[in-house]
Amino acid sequence: MSNVEVDPTALRCATGDHGRPEPQVDVLSARDVPLGGPRAMTVRRTLPQRARTLIGAWCFVDHYGPDDVADTGGMDVAPHPHTGLQTVSWLFSGEIEHRDSLGSHAFVRPGELNLMTGGYGISHSEASTAGTTILHGVQLWVALPEEHRHTGRDFRHYVPSPVRMGGAEIRVFLGSLTGDTSPVRTFTPLLGAELVLDPRSTTTLPVHTDFEYGLLVDQGDVRMAGTLLRPAELGYFGTGNDTLTLTNETDAPARAVLLGGTPFEEQIVMWWNFIGRSHEDIVEARQAWESASDRFGSVDGYDGDRLPAPALPNATIAPRKNPTHH
Repeated sequence: MSNVEVDPTALRCATGDHGRPEPQVDVLSARDVPLGGPRAMTVRRTLPQRARTLIGAWCFVDHYGPDDVADTGGMDVAPHPHTGLQTVSWLFSGEIEHRDSLGSHAFVRPGELNLMTGGYGISHSEASTAGTTILHGVQLWVALPEEHRHTGRDFRHYVPSPVRMGGAEIRVFLGSLTGDTSPVRTFTPLLGAELVLDPRSTTTLPVHTDFEYGLLVDQGDVRMAGTLLRPAELGYFGTGNDTLTLTNETDAPARAVLLGGTPFEEQIVMWWNFIGRSHEDIVEARQAWESASDRFGSVDGYDGDRLPAPALPNATIAPRKNPTHH
């Protein structure tokens, strides 16, 4: 997706409310953000926040739908560039057509991972298909570490099989959880998984002590390590824990996306659809896109013009880094 936001907001902190010690969970509330383009759909964004830029290398979390495309017009994001990151597309319902400058032409469908590596530069378009009635899913970005941020373009498709643990059905699309491992390469240790929690169930997951985690709730009320999260909220759970307990507080199945990774210690500069390490990196990437250089290539098959880059701010774009860990 194409990002037009320049001023992320804040979070609230919460702890367990059952009268016993619980690991602290920070609750990051979503804010509505319109995507760029002539048919701008609105998404709920929980990363980045002013108080938290990343969870592991996950640096961008957009959550949208369920939208009736007859009312909203669906998704139509014209060709736009990315650098220094990977994009992760995951749907709950609907279908999105993906085209990129690597020559990939693929469809994003529920329960199927599409991961695109921007590296030095890639461009792509995303549009919901004519057969889509309800569009509902998440769009995620992963920051690439310094040693790999100029890596070549790549595109991967993977369909994880569901596994059961306790009261949860789990689809692991990146990394490893409960003995299931995705074959898709990441450049830092990461986890990405969809969890469907049985009604009124509690599940305790084994987790890595050197990982931090974020739980984005899609539907239902879910208690994360004692802290209640409501739909569209993202709970942050820090390092040093070997288990994570999740409880579905509702009488219907709850759904959430669990993201994790080792803390990403590098400072990054995020602007529009680019991730760099300095203001100059962003200036160079913008100039390359506006001049239609080979850095980002071209997208074949999209009916329409590509997105122009927004104007640069008058001030130097400041780097971002997470706050000191709890």
